[in-house]
Amino acid sequence: MIIVDKALAKRQAEGNPIKVAMVGAGFMAKGTALQICNYVPGMELVAIANRNVDKARQAYEGAGVTEIAEVASVAQLEENIRSGKASVTDDPFLLCDAAGIDAILEITGAVEFGTQVAMRAFQNKKHFITMNAEMDGTIGSILKVYADKAGVIYSVSDGDQPGVIMNLYRFVQSIGVKPVLCGNIKGLHDPYRNPTTQEGFAKKWGQNPYMVTSFADGSKISFEQAIVANATGMRVGQRGMYGPTLPPGTPLKEVLNHYPLEALLEGPGIVDYVVGADPGPGVFVLGTHDHPVQKHYLNLYKLGEGPLYLFYTPYHLCHFEVPLTVARAVLFGDAALAPKDRPYVEVVTTAKTDLKAGATIDGLGGYMTYGLCENAPVAQQENLLPIGLAEGCILKRDIAKDQVLTYDDVLIPEGRLVDQLRQEQDQYFNSQTEAAQNNLVLTA
Repeated sequence: MIIVDKALAKRQAEGNPIKVAMVGAGFMAKGTALQICNYVPGMELVAIANRNVDKARQAYEGAGVTEIAEVASVAQLEENIRSGKASVTDDPFLLCDAAGIDAILEITGAVEFGTQVAMRAFQNKKHFITMNAEMDGTIGSILKVYADKAGVIYSVSDGDQPGVIMNLYRFVQSIGVKPVLCGNIKGLHDPYRNPTTQEGFAKKWGQNPYMVTSFADGSKISFEQAIVANATGMRVGQRGMYGPTLPPGTPLKEVLNHYPLEALLEGPGIVDYVVGADPGPGVFVLGTHDHPVQKHYLNLYKLGEGPLYLFYTPYHLCHFEVPLTVARAVLFGDAALAPKDRPYVEVVTTAKTDLKAGATIDGLGGYMTYGLCENAPVAQQENLLPIGLAEGCILKRDIAKDQVLTYDDVLIPEGRLVDQLRQEQDQYFNSQTEAAQNNLVLTA
């Protein structure tokens, strides 16, 4: 932020703002529009795409923008960009195809749809910033390959907990401390919550009940920690993570005693979470140091005697920080969070209730499934079904409550881009030959 704000101020002074277009006009997208249009000098929100154009228009109006035009062609959109008029459309691909746009900001949470937009952005060599942890946790590694080939940045946004964790992780590394656990602080975890139980909370805050349910049932925390693992090379200590639940208000420093110390110190590190700790809902990193003099200094600075040192950020501010992610990508070629290379942790599909053969699996945060983290080699060996692919799959057999689903248990819908990319990701990162890795099936 200390560098980004000065760089944005320079773009503002030069009359050359970063031009960003946004896909999505839901709860979080509206807050992002408000932030960019009013509080980010040096950046301009030139267009919003949403399947319901009225909601796109409302997002602009909520941000105080009154001169808005609906567009149906690239030419119309490009003309509005040149004249400084805001555009709305129901076609997100216009945003990807139009000249004069530096970055696409995708805020939908829809895996298949987000995948289509990402690939179109890469084809047009546009930076792509997303709040779609579900997509990244399913096919992020191969999306990063395509972004690299196109010479653009692919990044999950700062502000949501994974991005905040990565900022903290990078800071801890930068001072010579070795991160051994990346943690997330939650206030609730109940895998059996559903859109009916969460309807009241969702209505209170103007959010989607399915999205709110994904927070409560553990699917969202699983995706959040999986994408942190994939960005750092960390693992999970066990299926579903340890996830200790502490009495509400328990000081965060007491969480150190609820993770296996030996596993942290000897392995590549783990991702995990805690329920009930304070301050929340923030993030934390546990780190170690092997130099006795530096350990003495860390003790002097009130971090304790070790061997684990606790670093934390007591908040995550979601849409407030999203524009800074765009600026980091466009101005500095820096991703807030992106896969390191291959997948390290998957989010696998688990039955929320007894499921019957012939049923079609509903969406994330629905009535039928929840997600659990599992280390990628285990998921591959057991042929486990990623929950990012589960929606729309038809069950071939009965599945008992809390049973993890495999590919053999379902029929996958035909024609989805996300399935093609997932197959390609598996082949690409399982291949040991450079020739196979260079032979990408799809073209960016």
